[in-house]
Amino acid sequence: MKLFRLAAVLAVLAGPTVLAGPAYAQMPNLNLLQEGPGKTPEEKAAEAERDRAYKETLKKIPDSKASNDPWGGMRSDPPKPSAAPKASAATGAPKKKSGTTAN
Repeated sequence: MKLFRLAAVLAVLAGPTVLAGPAYAQMPNLNLLQEGPGKTPEEKAAEAERDRAYKETLKKIPDSKASNDPWGGMRSDPPKPSAAPKASAATGAPKKKSGTTAN
């Protein structure tokens, strides 16, 4: 009984924001800011120059061929598979089946 009273008091104190929380997600997205003025030709030219300089700078970066793995030296190489003797398989007689039914 005390638990229910405590829950009721908390619901009253929390107010309608807790009860109507999911309804806020359904409100439409309103953009109250007006569109800003367009760019002037000087601003467009400056932006194009910045983009061109940026792309040229990216071309100057050398390609990294070395691994960037800091733990690469700590790992051991995987074990190399040993060569299986092929002579015994080639000279051996084929195996015969032992039985007539498959298990």
